[in-house]
Amino acid sequence: MKNLSQEETKRICDKVLSLTKADQCEVNLSGSRTGNIRYARNAVSTAGLIEDTQLAVSVAFGKKQGVATINELDDKSLEKAVRRAEDLARLAPENPEFMPTPGKQQYKASETFFQKTADIDPEFRAQVAAYSIENSKKNKLVAAGFFTDTSKFTAIANSNGVFGFQRDTGVDFTVTVRTEDGRGSGWAKRSVGDAALFDAREASDVAIEKALRSVEAKALEPGRYTVVLEPAATSDILVYMFNDFDARQADEGRSFLSKKGGGNRMGEKLFDEQVNVWTDPWDKNVAVLPWDNNSMLAREHQDIIKNGKINAMNYSMYWAKKQGKRAIGAPGNIIMAGTNKSTEELIANTKKGVLVTRTWYIRMVDPQSVLLTGLTRDGTFYIENGKIKHPIKNFRFNESPVSMLNNIDELGKPEILSGDESEYQLLIPAMRVRDFNFTSLSDAV
Repeated sequence: MKNLSQEETKRICDKVLSLTKADQCEVNLSGSRTGNIRYARNAVSTAGLIEDTQLAVSVAFGKKQGVATINELDDKSLEKAVRRAEDLARLAPENPEFMPTPGKQQYKASETFFQKTADIDPEFRAQVAAYSIENSKKNKLVAAGFFTDTSKFTAIANSNGVFGFQRDTGVDFTVTVRTEDGRGSGWAKRSVGDAALFDAREASDVAIEKALRSVEAKALEPGRYTVVLEPAATSDILVYMFNDFDARQADEGRSFLSKKGGGNRMGEKLFDEQVNVWTDPWDKNVAVLPWDNNSMLAREHQDIIKNGKINAMNYSMYWAKKQGKRAIGAPGNIIMAGTNKSTEELIANTKKGVLVTRTWYIRMVDPQSVLLTGLTRDGTFYIENGKIKHPIKNFRFNESPVSMLNNIDELGKPEILSGDESEYQLLIPAMRVRDFNFTSLSDAV
């Protein structure tokens, strides 16, 4: 099914709202067209195109709620979904934290749609895989990768007059390249909204170079080291902390932002002064929908961490009312300030340290301190006198992003990423960090 226009989605949403007999109604209508190609062992294994459209209708009688979803949009199916949601609401127990659907919102459009991405075809996808495979073969390497391109629309509406519509696009690519004997491995990841910013050759060449350089890795004694973390390695650690910026979790004593004796640590300096983090739906690099799909509240620019101090937290509608605060839409992106310095420049300024390409298999150890454990992989190198001296075997680490952001020596240039454990779009810099805690060696490459 083709992606619907604003006029088409408005007609469908209005039809649903006119059918309900409930006290309130919310409609979320979305559709996507996603192409993909996957390859492994230097050969394409799958390729395809997935199209999907879904409508969710949520109704409430008093504090009793019901939700129904469908993927058929004819009038008969719409009415059937509304009646099902109403039947479920009547049967449901009252929700003690029920909040009325919000009043009319002002949604300032963000630039999330790029025609070049929407125009991607099978030939484009094939070329992405072909270059990666052919160049890997030339270097006697084995490549595996996954490329997806998505074009979608989202529309929201409620019985209080809210309506929003927006289209967006995105490209995601990951590639792993290994030596034939499995002793060397390189990896790269790219996530952008505009395909004009995507270079499959560049990404594959990075993975290929790291695979070639990571052969004959030497063991380095575990311990605390200065590390240069590439943006992908940094982001997969930091998302665990960013997910904790919820005021309710903090107020109830369930996060690192909880204060002993009750309340939260708003306004406290918890990080190095170089740390500045914000959210901005309209950022040209990582633009996102100007509303929060869960609450229908408009998003705003917010300074989350300012000069190392906690400056903002997320308040749901229920918790905002309970605490006497103002609720706004939850962030859709996280942006961290950096510099114009490349990762190579951070390496050049390092006397002794470890370069980490990627962090992986990360798990929470202690939520109160955000202590994490995980592994390095796909290219870990020893730095000496500003140069990469040789590859080293991978480590297991035990580290907290809170400690990391207190031990920053230098920040690099931010890159666009999608966090594996987060729904955020991310713009995160490389960084050089002191005293990163490597606890043991890993046999993985």
